[in-house]
Amino acid sequence: MTARTPGTGKLIAVAGIDGAGKSTLAASLHAALNAAGKDAILVGKHTTVVPVSADLSEYLDRVNAVVYRRKTTVCAASGDHYWLFALAAWYTLQDRHIIQPALRAGTHVVLDNAHHKILARYAVNSEVPTGVACQVFAHLTAPQVVLFLNVTPDQALARKPDFSSLEAGYTGSTGDAFIAYQDSVTEQLRQQADQTWVTIDVTGKAAGTVLEESLAILSARLGIQLA
Repeated sequence: MTARTPGTGKLIAVAGIDGAGKSTLAASLHAALNAAGKDAILVGKHTTVVPVSADLSEYLDRVNAVVYRRKTTVCAASGDHYWLFALAAWYTLQDRHIIQPALRAGTHVVLDNAHHKILARYAVNSEVPTGVACQVFAHLTAPQVVLFLNVTPDQALARKPDFSSLEAGYTGSTGDAFIAYQDSVTEQLRQQADQTWVTIDVTGKAAGTVLEESLAILSARLGIQLA
């Protein structure tokens, strides 16, 4: 059971496969909340600033560099177990020092790059038991709503000018490899869904339309009124 942080701030996570438009929607939601006079922050994979501590900010930045700003050869050589625990350490720090304090202060948090996709990837192709992966993220603050951007893998591929070997599950460098892997990740994401998840079909939709649908969901589910 994941923990919930007390306070009036709401944690809004955006989930989906690579190329679903998560970062675009997260940034737009953050901008819309701020424009409506709501206290809100955007937290992504490189968010390292801890407002109350320069020392913690520096430390988070160093951990972020280890996890996300490393050479591909280092990633391949270190193995799945190492990266699982490295990612768990990063998410723990970000949750403890950035997300939880914001929520306690009544600030809404829009979370891009939540851990759901990592769990899905480990479930698809990993030497690590799925239960272990779930356990190391189980303590993270649970979102009040998860916006699951559902898109066909072929359209996700069309949106991306290129993709990494990780985004193809290290199964090849072709578009077919990307599509097959992302199709499996999609199914694993669907299996994670609970009552907090809301699926938005984004296939063929403009970013503005997806934003409007998402804002309507926040209004209905969380009572966040922007008008």
